[in-house]
Amino acid sequence: MRTFGYVRVSSKEQNEDRQILAMEGLSILPCNVFVDKQSGKDFERPAYKRLVKTLRCGDLVYIKSIDRLGRNYEDIQTQWRILTKEKGVDIVVIDLPLLDTRRDKDLIGTLISDIILSLLSFFAQSERETIRRRQAEGIAAAKVRGVQLGRPIKPLPDNFPELVAQWGNKKLSREEILKKCRISQATFYRRRAKHRMAQGKTV
Repeated sequence: MRTFGYVRVSSKEQNEDRQILAMEGLSILPCNVFVDKQSGKDFERPAYKRLVKTLRCGDLVYIKSIDRLGRNYEDIQTQWRILTKEKGVDIVVIDLPLLDTRRDKDLIGTLISDIILSLLSFFAQSERETIRRRQAEGIAAAKVRGVQLGRPIKPLPDNFPELVAQWGNKKLSREEILKKCRISQATFYRRRAKHRMAQGKTV
């Protein structure tokens, strides 16, 4: 039997150390821990796809919690079936020892595991929908209060029109005007376009 671990965080900014630490001492080789840094909205995840392709009947997979496998009720159920039924591997959910397919493989044990999996999958999706609803309500409330969302707009120098004119007359290079304005090339062209539109000129 080979042992694997699957770790997922929702973005590159999030830290996966907590999940990896939970797998220490479980006899998992570092090369057998597959890590994805992207949303669980679907299963187009490179590390997960490599893991599934690598798995053989009789292997064992650890995950920290059921929502690391997915955040959608049907998707979690489908992937659980693929791993346990089609691939023939065992799964252990570290945060919930009851979800350990190695134990109680008789009819009653399987029934209990299926019920627990269904409940956890449902709660994982419900929690996600609650978070999304609260985020939407928070954004709507912020807009009502006039709060500006997203990244703050970088202020332009007071002499931006003059700098644009100098750049247009080739008195300033692209690198020079970007340095003076302290903005990226894409931002410069976008702000220049807005400036010209405000003046009633063609972009």
